[in-house]
Amino acid sequence: MRLRLPEERPTEPPTGFKIAHPVLSQDGTRAGFTGVSLGGALPYGVVADASCVYGRRHRAPARRCDCGFHCVHERTAAEALLCTAEHRAAVLLDITVLGAYIRFERGFRYARQRVRTATVGPCACGARAVALADAGWGRPGWRALAAACAGCVRGRTSVPLAAFTRLAGDGLRVVAASGGATASADPGLPEGLGVPELVAEAALLQARLDWFQSRLARLEGGTAQQ
Repeated sequence: MRLRLPEERPTEPPTGFKIAHPVLSQDGTRAGFTGVSLGGALPYGVVADASCVYGRRHRAPARRCDCGFHCVHERTAAEALLCTAEHRAAVLLDITVLGAYIRFERGFRYARQRVRTATVGPCACGARAVALADAGWGRPGWRALAAACAGCVRGRTSVPLAAFTRLAGDGLRVVAASGGATASADPGLPEGLGVPELVAEAALLQARLDWFQSRLARLEGGTAQQ
């Protein structure tokens, strides 16, 4: 006798948590995420459908395959993954599980998802992030990004959190976390920018201006010595 998995018909879509790396397209017009393990070579948007990473023609998630999106039930379980060295630069995603799914003890494997909230951790220096900057690696056509404060952005390719929110679209909410404090980039504000976003962008511009001024002073000093 062939055993069948019990079917669920929830009144509301299930929710879960996962971690991923934020990415920016090469031309700077699109933003999304890429996974940290299986399927990490395939960046996805805020709303996305899973496909078999092994190139098989079945629909994800297939019972006899590992394909499909993955998430865990508990936020603390996803946050624990951020403690490992290779995942320190990842962000925490709060997602809605859509379409067919398979339930496991710790989470889901499923066909479709919507990323509701992306929580960005502090900069590597420990300060609150105001932007996502080039992390020094990527996928073909996509730059991986990591949290950066105004002082650490310098000349790197970067995008303020509010701009990442707008580029990602589909109602994504981005939250910058530092200890117990959070600040959000709300896409519903006029022009996509409010006071917190304008302050963050101003700090980013000031940091770049300070960097250019320091370089200019060094160049002028070298010219004077000659």
